[in-house]
Amino acid sequence: MPRKNASTPAAHTGVRDLILVLGDQLTREVSSLATADMARDLILMVEVATEATYVRHHKKKIAFVFSAMRHFAAELRAEGRRVDYRTLDETGPSSSFASEIERAIGRVRPQRVVVTAPGEWRVQEDIRSWPDKFGVPLHCPEDDRFVCSAERFAAWADGRKQLRMEYFYREMRRLTGLLMDGDEPCGGQWNFDHDNRKAATADLFMPEPFRVEPDQTTRDVLDLVEHRFGDHFGDLRPFWFAATREDARRALDHFITHGLARFGDFQDAMLDGEPFLYHSLLSAYINVGLLGPLEVCREVETAYRDGRVPLNAAEGYIRQIIGWREYVRGIYWLKMPDYVTRNYFGHARALPEFYWTADTRMSCLRAAITQTRVEAYAHHIQRLMVTGNFALLAGISPQALHEWYLMVYADAYEWVELPNTLGMSQFGDGGLLASKPYAASGAYINRMSNYCRSCAYDVKQSVGARACPLNALYWSFLDRNRDKLARNPRMAQMYRTWERMAPDKRAALLAKAQATLDRLDRSTSGGAPL
Repeated sequence: MPRKNASTPAAHTGVRDLILVLGDQLTREVSSLATADMARDLILMVEVATEATYVRHHKKKIAFVFSAMRHFAAELRAEGRRVDYRTLDETGPSSSFASEIERAIGRVRPQRVVVTAPGEWRVQEDIRSWPDKFGVPLHCPEDDRFVCSAERFAAWADGRKQLRMEYFYREMRRLTGLLMDGDEPCGGQWNFDHDNRKAATADLFMPEPFRVEPDQTTRDVLDLVEHRFGDHFGDLRPFWFAATREDARRALDHFITHGLARFGDFQDAMLDGEPFLYHSLLSAYINVGLLGPLEVCREVETAYRDGRVPLNAAEGYIRQIIGWREYVRGIYWLKMPDYVTRNYFGHARALPEFYWTADTRMSCLRAAITQTRVEAYAHHIQRLMVTGNFALLAGISPQALHEWYLMVYADAYEWVELPNTLGMSQFGDGGLLASKPYAASGAYINRMSNYCRSCAYDVKQSVGARACPLNALYWSFLDRNRDKLARNPRMAQMYRTWERMAPDKRAALLAKAQATLDRLDRSTSGGAPL
């Protein structure tokens, strides 16, 4: 565990570079450390209140990042590097990156400040102001842990009418050589997503996720978080996240051995009481630097080439990382800062209270939100087609939903979460990222899960007291957005179906949807939950 008062002015004299390592840069391969001089440079790591509270992050997320930071600092010290680590107790209740850089400059008088380019726009804007504020030169090398730089993505996007992930993904496959046989993709096709949509059944063997027993460093952090952030969303304990690279590597090995082979088939499936299924739970470790994205992909590719997993599983997983993950980062840096304000449908409804409490009679929402509260995790279909789909159909503000996702998931950072939420889930960018809205009635949930079996509502009914709210809301969403969606070729069939309905049936569906929305509004103001 890092020493509580690890630095004094006398302890760190003659500093050339003051190297700030952020909480999502916990790898020796980060560019700021690539040319570090062990004798002349000082590594600064800080736990600051503003990063824990600019949104009220899930308690598990704060604990994970702080514990991983403390473990990484200890590993750097063990290698003989000079590390100035400031705990939250030392930095104070109003601390920020800027305040701690200013204090560190006063302590050690460095020749310059070095920090790898941050992942979020708001942090980048803060860092850019430091030379003028503090009178010390700043070196901000690119974060080269990604396959595609922001500049490369911008060049790929330049002149394209549509920025579709599939074509970007193929370029990343060619660039990395992953799952390639010469110039051709393994298996003769780029994408096996059609094979990866099976619904899970309760009799499947479900591997348990890799769990780590908290050590003393992590237990200290858990006590800190309970004391300082006890009123934040989510359960803090039990806590089983890996907080070191060694344990993250063990989690990777565990997934490849026990989960990867069936990941492809069942990656879209949902089961009540089975929050993890065959998912890897590695995204939080990749996003803070404990695992490298290409490192993970090459291990997955090796498992396929060794005959341990089928191609659809390996391709589906690799596509999520070098395809989707790289793509949404590219969109983020291409379109910020105004991207966060986009709201194509003009949705403005407040986020329902049950997104915090899980107090709803809708089984699918109750399961996904309860799991989120307990684990700081839900897999991509639960996010997209349960909590996201309901928000889209109900006209909830995409900015409100974006902030919720950023708070509640341990792997959420704005560069990856914002495009997924505002672009893919809520179609807030009007189709820049997705070719159509991901809107669905209860039939989709029933097909891909067993949630509907234990629900108070009947998924086969569209009107009436027991009708699944998603059914009427789906048709209402299409009706009120006809001017914006009717010419979308992927929506044409659903609009033809709507137009063929008898007028009294359409009227009944719209009335049911409005009654549901009225009840939703009342529940947000203290009325009975939906």
